[in-house]
Amino acid sequence: MAKTQKGTRASAVEIHENILRPARQELQRPAAALFWSSLASGMVIGFSFLASAFAAHTAPGPYAHAWASVAYPLGFIFVIMARSELFTENTLVPVIPFLEHRDRKTFLQLLRIWALLLIGNLLGAAIFGITVAQTPIVEVGMDAELLSISREATSGGFGQVIWSAVFGGWLIALLAWLLGSTRSTPAQIMLIWLCTFPISALRFRHSIAGSVEAFYRASLGDASWLAMLSEFVAPAVIGNAIGGVLLVALLNYSQVAAERDG
Repeated sequence: MAKTQKGTRASAVEIHENILRPARQELQRPAAALFWSSLASGMVIGFSFLASAFAAHTAPGPYAHAWASVAYPLGFIFVIMARSELFTENTLVPVIPFLEHRDRKTFLQLLRIWALLLIGNLLGAAIFGITVAQTPIVEVGMDAELLSISREATSGGFGQVIWSAVFGGWLIALLAWLLGSTRSTPAQIMLIWLCTFPISALRFRHSIAGSVEAFYRASLGDASWLAMLSEFVAPAVIGNAIGGVLLVALLNYSQVAAERDG
């Protein structure tokens, strides 16, 4: 039996156990369920893009970025509270069962869920980004903000994107860990906002939300599809995975393992 700490907050061991139980179930979910959930997630996360553009459009000039950052968490709140599957959350959740049972079967299950979620998320992001670019679903006056935000979010080149994506992945995996500490819906919404607001405010990179913006640019012809895939999507995915696995999953699991051994 895992040792726990008494008090008003969950201990690291208790958070670990709260994540481990549903994570084992996630690894067993049918491929179709994972894919459709991740497809929905990739589309819904696009509301962060629209919310940011709307906030920037209505804000006084010097405050446009700050207002856009405040609105940015909207898509994440929708995705996470709806229990849809987001690749970046799963740089922590399914890794925990693998760290508990480091065998070939669990490793293959981990690779399976990553592949399905990444494909579904990117396809959903493409659908949303292309739709926004090619249909009149937003007022014409917001076009400038949409393009400005998408350029800023996807620029920098491979090296800068991968580095800033490490911090973005760190925050999202940390969010997944923090969500394991509470069942309160208001607390969960606040945690989502606190962990995703800095991604926009500090210009970190999120591979899925950013892919909506990358595909928006490509669909408009503002950047090539190859450039967006090679200079943003690929390094953002790699950086998010590094940040989530190394800086959250391994470190937090290590403290729990050390406490158990003690």
